[in-house]
Amino acid sequence: MQVFAVHGPGEPVKEIEVPTPELAGKEVIIHITHSGVCHSDVHCQEGHFDLGSAGKLPIAASGVQWPAVFGHEIVGTVVAAGPEATVQPGDTQYIVFPWIGCGKCQACREDRENYCPRGRNLSVGLRGGFAREVWVPDERYLIELGDLDPAWGATLACSGVTSYSAVNKVLPRGEEDVVAVIGAGGVGLMAVAILNALGHQKIAVVDVSDENLEIAKKLGATITFNSKVENPTAGLIEAAGGKIAAAIDFVNNGATASMALGALQKGGQLVSVGLFGGEHTYPTTLLALQVFTIQGNFVGSLPELKAVVELARTHDLPQLPIVELPLSADNINASLEDLAAGKSRGRTVLVAD
Repeated sequence: MQVFAVHGPGEPVKEIEVPTPELAGKEVIIHITHSGVCHSDVHCQEGHFDLGSAGKLPIAASGVQWPAVFGHEIVGTVVAAGPEATVQPGDTQYIVFPWIGCGKCQACREDRENYCPRGRNLSVGLRGGFAREVWVPDERYLIELGDLDPAWGATLACSGVTSYSAVNKVLPRGEEDVVAVIGAGGVGLMAVAILNALGHQKIAVVDVSDENLEIAKKLGATITFNSKVENPTAGLIEAAGGKIAAAIDFVNNGATASMALGALQKGGQLVSVGLFGGEHTYPTTLLALQVFTIQGNFVGSLPELKAVVELARTHDLPQLPIVELPLSADNINASLEDLAAGKSRGRTVLVAD
């Protein structure tokens, strides 16, 4: 199997060959046709996540072994299947659910594998989608692409399901309630599109790029705010016409989290999604007096991915801007560098030749 691997923290991607596994049970091998590039791949390549004053969390703690194959937004076709699998090799394209758990704990039994404490996600615990082929431990993780655009379908496995899961933590809301999306990168823009598709009326989008904010307007944002100001909390409140009901923070660093909490109305909710690192402090007494809810969101479950795929099939869900590039080590490295430098707009998807 040809894969694009990182040999250690901070190292570039290189194409190497690894043995093709023998298949048992319902295991499958997918020939990858489309593979998305996500900002979390940048953190994985760096080898750690920023925890602010608590230091750095090495990705080795999540089970990564070097050389590692990252990438988790996968669309492809079955090329081999285990003896108990019902899917057969052919031309049918599938979206691959990458957030795989141990299969035994209570979270896994409840179809909440993204909550599994011993997760073996594709790209971290298992080899991921920066490859020509990928091994998937069970055919249940395959969702038929149908007539969806395959490049966009690939992004549903991460930005789509993450946004859908986060949005559903804050909905339903009243017609006058403002829901703020902080960070108009690929995942945040998907959240804007989903909020719009689900019928929410007041969507505020916060970013430091006017270009990203213009894209957000096209996807359904009714309020936009560039937070490069002296007092971003006051600026957000003014732009929104008052304090906000909920915020979904796709950046999730100290500055954005503090801004969100400062802008929440009584009973407001903050959903923390991004992995940009840092920390924030807030008076504990005010958390109680203001009846705030702070909730984390890590990607989404298999049922949630199926739900967002169905939403994409049955609604006129606006598609994010997507840049398609040929699948190669050079293009993976360039895409990761652009993401790290904040140069990407929308999503980048690598397409196999």
